[in-house]
Amino acid sequence: MPHPPHPEGDMPRCVEELRAALALHGITLPSLRLDLATFAGTYTPPAGLVSLGNCNATTARALTAVLRAAAP
Repeated sequence: MPHPPHPEGDMPRCVEELRAALALHGITLPSLRLDLATFAGTYTPPAGLVSLGNCNATTARALTAVLRAAAP
């Protein structure tokens, strides 16, 4: 069951939950972090973005396989 959206103040938890979910499948995105620049913007409502960063082809393929397997 999906979780309700995280308010912008709870973005660190969102990143940690994503990191933990990826780890369940053996996937690590080394550059996974908050995109701090989005918190300095004047978006309404405030937009907290998650930077997924770069990954190698092996990690990209693993992520693709997990997403495909989870699709209906």
